[in-house]
Amino acid sequence: MVRRTDTRQRMLDTAADLFHAQGYHATGLTQLTTAGGAPKGSLYFHFPGGKEQLAAEALRLSSERLREALQTIVEQAPDAATAIDRVVEAIAEILEASDFQRGCPLATVALDAAQESETIREACTEGYTSWQTLLADYLVEQGFPRDRAQDLATVVLASIEGGMLLAKTRRDVAPLRAVAGHLHDTIERELP
Repeated sequence: MVRRTDTRQRMLDTAADLFHAQGYHATGLTQLTTAGGAPKGSLYFHFPGGKEQLAAEALRLSSERLREALQTIVEQAPDAATAIDRVVEAIAEILEASDFQRGCPLATVALDAAQESETIREACTEGYTSWQTLLADYLVEQGFPRDRAQDLATVVLASIEGGMLLAKTRRDVAPLRAVAGHLHDTIERELP
């Protein structure tokens, strides 16, 4: 017999994948349960708040996974400018490998459903904040003053998000790499 936690985790993993690729509204309940290998009634058993609760938890899972990947990338970089280069390159590789179907695990749902669901909006905000905080803390470790590091982390995150959107739309990572070049120069120029 499958343990409850196994089914719940499988549903979360499946939901994270589907919401990342398709968004909130394009992902149906039947698709979520079928792809997750769960009976139809199990969605509300494991997620009494329904699709909205499942989405929020899946967004948190995706956000944490990306935060861990970002942490690994920046910790292994020799300097801040190289760290940003490597983050952008990792994202470019994900875009290309997914035939431009995947980018930010939050953006599709944030644009699709955050205005109508406070629960989803909060999950997206938490995710973006965790990434921004990670980048700001890293920049402080690299010698930037806290205020400047927070501002730069915002610019880095917003620039990469915009670059991903353009790359997905154009089906070309050139905009993302242009953003990386600009961010690299900015960070090198401003590094104390």
